[in-house]
Formats: sequence, structure tokens, C-alpha cells
Amino acid sequence: MAKRRRIEAGVKAKVALAAVRGRPHERANSSRPFGVHTTQVGQWKKRLLEGATELFSDGRRRDAQEQDALVAELYEQIGRLQMELGWLKKKAARLD
Repeated sequence: MAKRRRIEAGVKAKVALAAVRGRPHERANSSRPFGVHTTQVGQWKKRLLEGATELFSDGRRRDAQEQDALVAELYEQIGRLQMELGWLKKKAARLD
């Protein structure tokens, strides 16, 4: 059984960029130098075009939203723990 060939991300990016730059009928010619099937080149090109918007998105906005969600979750946990502590103090006072 043949071992699967692993292609590095840099090579995939070069092939996908070559496919984006080239004309559609040249896809077969662009895949030969890299030793990759034309279907694979098409898939990499599609992934590149779909993921291109993420390259230019504002990551700071996403980080701020994640931070706000974490802070809200932590405040909720603090409130829950304070309620439990108050309940436990009442129960402990009754035992004394």
C-alpha cells in the first residue's frame, strides 16, 4: 500500500495562487509542475478564494467580542458563587 504524500501548506498556497492567476483552461498545465491532480488544484483554489476575506477581516473586533463574552461569563460565575457562599453561611450558622 502506497504511503500518502503530504504537501506542505506553502506549496498548496503557491499552487492555488497559480490557479487563481491562470486562465481556467490552463489549470491542467499549472498542476503538472507541482505533481498535483487538477481536481485538487481546483479545491485548493476554492479554499483560497473562500478564505481570502478572513485575511483582511478586523481581528481586533473579534478579540473584543470574545473578551466581552468571557467577562460576562466570569461575572455570572462570580454571582453564582456568591449566592452559594451566602447559602452555606446561613446553613453553617444554623448548625452552631
